[in-house]
Amino acid sequence: MSESNPSSTEYHFQIKDCFLGAQMLFVAFGALVLVPLLTGLDPNVALFTAGLGTLIFQAITKGRVPIFLASSFAFIAPIIHGVNTWGIPGIMCGLAAAGVVYIILSLIVRIGGVNMVHRILPPVVTGPVIMVIGLILAPVAVSMTMGKTGDSTAVLFDQTQAMIVGLSALAATILVSILGKGILKLIPIICGVIAGYIVALFFGMVDFSGISKAAWFSVPDFVLPEWNLKAIFYVVPIAIAPAIEHFGDVVAISGVTGKDYLKDPGIQNTMLGDGIATSVASFLGGPPNTTYSEVTGAVALTKVFNPAIMTWAAITAILLAFVEKLGAVLQTVPTPVMGGIMLLLFGAIMVVGLNTLVKSGQDLLEARNLAIVALILIFGIGGMRFSAGEFQLQGIGLAGILGVILNLILPGKKPTASS
Repeated sequence: MSESNPSSTEYHFQIKDCFLGAQMLFVAFGALVLVPLLTGLDPNVALFTAGLGTLIFQAITKGRVPIFLASSFAFIAPIIHGVNTWGIPGIMCGLAAAGVVYIILSLIVRIGGVNMVHRILPPVVTGPVIMVIGLILAPVAVSMTMGKTGDSTAVLFDQTQAMIVGLSALAATILVSILGKGILKLIPIICGVIAGYIVALFFGMVDFSGISKAAWFSVPDFVLPEWNLKAIFYVVPIAIAPAIEHFGDVVAISGVTGKDYLKDPGIQNTMLGDGIATSVASFLGGPPNTTYSEVTGAVALTKVFNPAIMTWAAITAILLAFVEKLGAVLQTVPTPVMGGIMLLLFGAIMVVGLNTLVKSGQDLLEARNLAIVALILIFGIGGMRFSAGEFQLQGIGLAGILGVILNLILPGKKPTASS
């Protein structure tokens, strides 16, 4: 009898861990599927690559960090542009290269330490680059909220009705994020989508025809990348900012659990895991991965620090990826609902960049800092572009490279690694 108790207890904990993992996926679900829905990618593929990426990350970090990896918001603008310009296979080549940037940064940390990266990419560079990511997307969010396509080339719904739907989704998201309690506070995006969806039903905006045509189970529509040098040149500079954000995410989960993951398993290994997960996702047609702060918040709330929980979350995501009807249901969410969510989401990205600058404690009116921040924002948002043959640099990519170069060449006092 005494020998059976340990196995029974172990089984009990496995069942409990399974449900806790499903809960973690539920927290991440809204943001996870939002990226493919906004960019034209397959949400089922995004589910699969999020689960697979998390398992890869756990393998490289030896299962020591309770982090879930899924669709990165930082790449929404590049994916939208890339899909329209080169198609999904073309932009996937560039996104795979973004993972290589993460891997290179992990090697820099391994050789020269974290301080070397901070010297090359201080907050005065990364802050405004993140702001550009949010601000450059603002017109897309507004157009979709008004019932148009993201590029404003076509009208999909009546503007008044569309704005009622979009603003309903926005209001619900804000109210839940402010007033929500417990697990509800961690899923404001899901709540906003549901609220907007209900209002859209009232206006007859939802088309259910795709659901009946979809099978219950099928293999996700994986897409292999095609070699595209233009896409690589376009995406690689953009990858710098979200790669640096990785440090903040690891510091955050370290603060929640009380363990220093910068040392064990080491930021070089967490960055390596993130990079490989991103490249693998792109080779299958999924969006780049990133560490999810929503899940970190759920870890803090539940006090469940066991990294094995993320294994169950990853397995659940992979299994759901084969439910074709789930993807069909997600595809029925009307454009104005997504637009309303995007109004807050893209603004929040901008605020993250602004907060990066504020927390750095730098004097932004000091001549050197003023020049770096001002030119990153104006070049990135204003539409400046440089071309040389097939090579073209503009938008977020131009802002990122310009910031790095200015920080390295401009004379004056440079920020220290600690700042």
